Amino acid sequence: MEKKEGAKGVVIDLSGSIEYAKGAVVSKTLVDKRTGTLTLFAFDEGQGLSEHTAPYEAVVQILDGQAHLVIGGKDLIVGAGQLVIMPADIPHEIRPEKRFKMLLIMIRS
Repeated sequence: MEKKEGAKGVVIDLSGSIEYAKGAVVSKTLVDKRTGTLTLFAFDEGQGLSEHTAPYEAVVQILDGQAHLVIGGKDLIVGAGQLVIMPADIPHEIRPEKRFKMLLIMIRS
């Protein structure tokens, strides 16, 4: 994951700030603070994240395409412009169906 933070005090085109890469997941950190992070992701078709938990709440905002999320065993299909708040300590995963971009907002405090 890229650790360099994004520019401050400027307008950022979220979806245009990260590109798809064939057969890969691309990430770009915009903010990395003790209290939380903002990270862009671009998932190519067939790429995802296996089931895991996090000790913090997280917000996933879909920027492009469509994502299949599983949170605590519940299936959710979300598309561009939608977001999901994932509770802390609940297993979740991203099951790929199509390529998509998302902004992950991790809140640590």
